[in-house]
Amino acid sequence: MAGKTALIVYAHQSPSSFNAAAKDAAVQTLTAQGYKVLVSDLYTMKFQPSATAADIKGDLKDPEHFVYNDEACAAWKEGRLSDDIKEEHNKLLEADLVIFQFPMYWFSVPGIMKGWIDRVLTQGFAFSLQNMYDNGIFKDKKALLSFTTGGPESMYLPDGINGDINIMLYPLQSGVLHFCGFQVLAPQIFWSVAHTPPDARKALLQAWQTRLKGIMEEQPLSFAPTELFDLTFQGGFRLRPEVKEARAVQPYGLTPGHHLGKRLPPDNQTKPAPRD
Repeated sequence: MAGKTALIVYAHQSPSSFNAAAKDAAVQTLTAQGYKVLVSDLYTMKFQPSATAADIKGDLKDPEHFVYNDEACAAWKEGRLSDDIKEEHNKLLEADLVIFQFPMYWFSVPGIMKGWIDRVLTQGFAFSLQNMYDNGIFKDKKALLSFTTGGPESMYLPDGINGDINIMLYPLQSGVLHFCGFQVLAPQIFWSVAHTPPDARKALLQAWQTRLKGIMEEQPLSFAPTELFDLTFQGGFRLRPEVKEARAVQPYGLTPGHHLGKRLPPDNQTKPAPRD
C-alpha cells in the first residue's frame, strides 16, 4: 500500500491502555505495509472539543446571532478557521483511510472525540446538502470505528440488557461517517477488554493486525442509497413511494434508521452485506 495514507484519530488518556496498544498495533502494521500514518492523539494534543466563535478568525458574519455551522462554513471558504482545525483538515484531505480508536463512553465516543467531529467535519469542507451520503465529499475515502466496550458481547445483542449494538452504531456510522461520504468498513470491536486475560488481549491485537493487512480490500457496510429518496424539499427527502411499496414484502427494513416498521436487518452496522 505504498503511497496510501492512514489517519488514526485516537482518544484515550493513558498510554498503557488497551486502546493505546490497538493504536500502536495499527501504526506498526500499516507502516510496515508502506502507509504513511498520521495520528491525532486528542488528549495529548489537548484538543479543544467545544465548537465556539473562537474557531473563527476575523469578523463574524452575524455577531448578533451566532450560528456555528454558517460561520464555520464561511470561514472555511475564506481560510479563516483556527489553526488546529486547519491542521486536522489537512490530515483528512491526505488520508485514504481513517480509523477512530476509542473506548465507548455512554454508547458513543468520548467527549473530546465528539468535539473533533463537531469542529473538524466542517460544513462545506466535509458535507453539504448537495454532497452527502453516497454522493458525499469523502466518497473515495474509507473509515472505521475501532473501540473497546465495558461489557461482553452478549450485553449488546438484541436480547442483551444494553440492546442491539447495531442501533448504537447507526448514528456514528451513518449519521457522521456515511453522511460525509466515507465508505464505512465494519467496526473493530474489542469486547470487555478490562475483564480479558493478557493472553487473550494479545490474541485480539494480533487479529486486529491481521485484519489491517487487508483492510483496503474489505467490502464496506450497506446503507440505503440516496437514489431511493426524493431529494427535494417538496418531497421531504423521504423514501420514494414506489420504494416503500417494493419493500412492503421484504421481511426486514433497509437499515436500523429506515426500518419501515419492520424487523431490523441483522448485523447491518457490524458486517457487510453478502455479495450477490
